[in-house]
Amino acid sequence: MLSLRSYISCLLSAALAFSFIARPALAIDLNNANVLRSIEAGKKFLTQNQNADGSWNARDKYRIGVTSLSVLALLNSGMKADAPPVKKGLDYLRSLRKEDLNQTYEISLAISALSMAKQGGSDGAIIRTLVRNLSEAQVLRGPRAGLWSYSTNNALIDTGGDPSNGQFAILGLRDAVHANVSVDPEIWRRAKKHWLDNQNADGGWSYSLGSQNQKSSGSMTVAGIATLIIASSMLAENDDLNPDGTPVCCTPLETDEALERGIKWLAQHFAVGHNPNNSHPQGWLFYYLYGLERAGRLSGLRFFGKHDWYREGASFLINRQSRRDGSWEGKGTNSVEGHPVVATSLSLLFLSKGLSPVLINKLKFGPTDPQNPTDVLSDNWNRHDHDVGNLTEFISSEPGWPKLLTWQTADLNLAAGAEGVRSLMQAPILYLSGDESPEISDEQVGLLKEFLNQGGFLFAVRNCSGNGFDEGFRELVERMYPEGEAKLKPLGATHPVYRSENLLDPETVDLWGVDVGCRTAIIYSPVDLSCLWDKWMHQDPPSRPIQLKSMITKAMNVGVNVIAYATGREPPKKLDREELVQEAGAQDKIERGLLQIAKLRHTGGWDAAPRALRNLLLALNRTAGLAASTKPKNLTAADPNIFNYPILYMHGREPFQLTRAERDRLKEHLSRGGVLFADACCGSRKFDSSFRSFVAQMYPKNPLKQIPAKHELFTSETGHDITQVRRRVPQANNTNAPLKSETQVGEPFLEGVEVDGRLAIIYSKYDISCALERQASSACIGYIPEDAERIAVNVILYALSE
Repeated sequence: MLSLRSYISCLLSAALAFSFIARPALAIDLNNANVLRSIEAGKKFLTQNQNADGSWNARDKYRIGVTSLSVLALLNSGMKADAPPVKKGLDYLRSLRKEDLNQTYEISLAISALSMAKQGGSDGAIIRTLVRNLSEAQVLRGPRAGLWSYSTNNALIDTGGDPSNGQFAILGLRDAVHANVSVDPEIWRRAKKHWLDNQNADGGWSYSLGSQNQKSSGSMTVAGIATLIIASSMLAENDDLNPDGTPVCCTPLETDEALERGIKWLAQHFAVGHNPNNSHPQGWLFYYLYGLERAGRLSGLRFFGKHDWYREGASFLINRQSRRDGSWEGKGTNSVEGHPVVATSLSLLFLSKGLSPVLINKLKFGPTDPQNPTDVLSDNWNRHDHDVGNLTEFISSEPGWPKLLTWQTADLNLAAGAEGVRSLMQAPILYLSGDESPEISDEQVGLLKEFLNQGGFLFAVRNCSGNGFDEGFRELVERMYPEGEAKLKPLGATHPVYRSENLLDPETVDLWGVDVGCRTAIIYSPVDLSCLWDKWMHQDPPSRPIQLKSMITKAMNVGVNVIAYATGREPPKKLDREELVQEAGAQDKIERGLLQIAKLRHTGGWDAAPRALRNLLLALNRTAGLAASTKPKNLTAADPNIFNYPILYMHGREPFQLTRAERDRLKEHLSRGGVLFADACCGSRKFDSSFRSFVAQMYPKNPLKQIPAKHELFTSETGHDITQVRRRVPQANNTNAPLKSETQVGEPFLEGVEVDGRLAIIYSKYDISCALERQASSACIGYIPEDAERIAVNVILYALSE
């Protein structure tokens, strides 16, 4: 056996050479950190340019509208309603008299600002008054019916409505609905009809109506896309019930051709450096980007054509931002956005709202058009087109969740091509639904399995009682796990998903699951939850049957529980999700890495987290500059080959026992200088109890003891400074109460056994392994992934140094 001291010498010699051949060069890339720096600089500019009375203005004009826009920008950028700049701005708006507010832009933006800041209903009366004034101002006659004009005083005789005012009115009214203020459904119907009737032949929308040379523009097309989505979401399509009391779910689909044509126009004319097809290229650029963010987010599209709208837009804005004061300013235009307060507010809204976490990827699958590979020929994947969007919006309104969550469509055909698993990892949850058997190729099956292996979660729902989908999905699971190592089975009544957020009755909620490693990685509902999510609305129509309302509420609660179980209510940051994925890459080409760690086989789920050790070795290569083999060896403790591995790794979830021969050989290995690193997957009490018994059998007079917080293992002298780490801890273990967890910050808790003055066993009763795989759920007691990795790296570096 090679001594640890000799091992260190070899490792240090190899590390230098390895660093030249295996480490990719760092590149400047768009990530959360530089977007947040840009946002902070923009916020600072706005707060420094606020007037003494709490308002903002642009060239001494538009004080009410610019103040509302600035408050919205600060609130969306992370400021609280009671932060001094925001509070002063809100107080200014609250002080306005009714006669001060008679312009559509001003009323609409004031509604949005007050609605977003609404606390305890304090602004409810003001918002209701403004909503009534704005609703009464909608143009009712003529070619502009369904729009709003600049003034709200003469809607009955005014025919000068325009789509820009119309867009802002719809935005204000939508925000009012989200603040629980009612809006007449006829408002949405008239608005929707206008935008449908006035779409140009090329699929876009223009500002002017009735002219012979109507020219679609980017700013008006994104307005049309967003308005149609908003109006449709506010209107109930079908509240009928079948004779047996079940909801009518699967009437023939009516393709939203207007929306598809608008999206196609934007894909063909996409730009971020100018307002597409506008008469002046720089005209209303920031106004367009503000609308682009909304169109992309509400449609659930990451791409318009081949363009990743947020990443391209954010890169453009960060490069365009003033390095001197953090502002933005329109160029080449005399419009109001030529003033930096307006341009900065619009830029902040794009950056901050577009940065909101992506919670769910809705999987787009099926055969494609040979002439256009991005067009899927079947609607099987999208039988209920508002389902995921509504569920995401509902969750955003729930206590304890981020206030703005988003969703996207993930094209499986594109992911199986050039994009790979990283495109699926844009969100922690992949949603699969349909009424027919899902047509998924072998290559795509492998991609889905890799997504799960990388810590992803698959949520599947059968639509329309389709037997084809049920049979096809069960076959899909068997194709992913042909050896039977993971199987689809009913979830037991004690499964955490039944109380991860709401208390669900396992007798009345039909859920199936597939356990992969540390957790249930797939949950399947044979009941069409999707249909009921699709019918959810912020405000139920007055005629909606009580029975249907109850079914919708139950379906929403089931959806929330599954999402809470999968994410622990901690969706990943949007731009940094890809950085969490560990890929094989060049490291796997090292056949004889100098650092080799063996995993111990035992009877208690020895391979519950099969990729945890490999991910740890990759982290050592990446962060510590060590040359490590990323192909661990699996051995029993009785195998004489364990003496070739100075460090042994062990984890599990179930009770286990080692034979006398195994214990003796392992004890001999540790006495020769070896180190055993172990943890209980998800804080398993069964494994923990067995591990303590096993240690007591080997060292009856030398039990596990807590490693002092000041030990060198936890300091930067060893590797990372981990004197303070984050650990997920369930708040209660009452099966009759919702499962809640919190992230605590404090000293790491590790235990050890000293042999000859050094730690020969290092053990964590809190999960590390599952976190190394990004597999931990809200029911998993242990360290969060980033800190679990740092702890594990330090343990290995400490073991090598002894």
